[in-house]
Amino acid sequence: MTAAAATTLIALVDRMAARLDAAALAYGHGTTNAYDEAAWLVLWKLGLALDALDAHADDRIPPAQVAAVETLIAERIATRRPAAYLTGEAWLQGVPFFVDERVIVPRSLIAEPLADGTLDAWLSDRTRQVLDLCTGNGSLAVLAALAWPEVQVLATDLSADALAVASRNVERHGLAQRITLAQGDGYAAASGRYDLILCNPPYVNRESMRQLPPEYLAEPALALDGNRAGGSDGMDFIRELIRQTPAHLNPGGLLVLEIGHERAHFEAAFPELDAIWLPTSAGDDQVLLLQAETLS
Repeated sequence: MTAAAATTLIALVDRMAARLDAAALAYGHGTTNAYDEAAWLVLWKLGLALDALDAHADDRIPPAQVAAVETLIAERIATRRPAAYLTGEAWLQGVPFFVDERVIVPRSLIAEPLADGTLDAWLSDRTRQVLDLCTGNGSLAVLAALAWPEVQVLATDLSADALAVASRNVERHGLAQRITLAQGDGYAAASGRYDLILCNPPYVNRESMRQLPPEYLAEPALALDGNRAGGSDGMDFIRELIRQTPAHLNPGGLLVLEIGHERAHFEAAFPELDAIWLPTSAGDDQVLLLQAETLS
């Protein structure tokens, strides 16, 4: 039997997973392992829903489609581009988003407490104005607008390219009347005060940036590197953010901030802050909440 001979869907996924596994790739852009990535790419290439593997496991896949899948898997291995860039789509909390190389692949852990209701306990019935700083492809802004139909969201980013992608996602989800996009560095495009500020900023420290695998280096460094002001702890953007935030929060307002694996650097930079750490699937030390009263 040739590599491109007809085979069942499940056998094809198994074979492609073995190829990805043998290539020692890096994951974290929607999947965490070779098998899930293989299933995603195979199903996408065949035009099947991402939850259709079980239902179609025994389907026979014609040789031409097998060959197309093998070409896609070979591209993933050869280029080390994240799978989301190959498919043009990523999912966050079950919501689909368009992505390309102009933005990092959406994976913010802020999406979890936003979507599962954890943040609701911290909000009031007066919460109306939400700011999403460093919006990237707009995924957190979209999730916030979907979670809280009564709010208006301003989503900002330094990158005009990122905002072009975000605009596609805002339109895709029919939220143009409730999400405004604006270009600016930090708070430069966000005048006024807000009840809730969401921010997944660049925070990767200098040493970690040096060690990033090719999949992460394929993403815009502007959205990852937290050392653009010459620091090394990944906190350059966050220092200015914390300094300016009190002037942009309403009384009772909240800042929800993702810092990934940088808690030690964050606490060293801001030992005086009374941070509340929110539980996520990656642990209880990657997303924090700061109240306006503790920042003043």
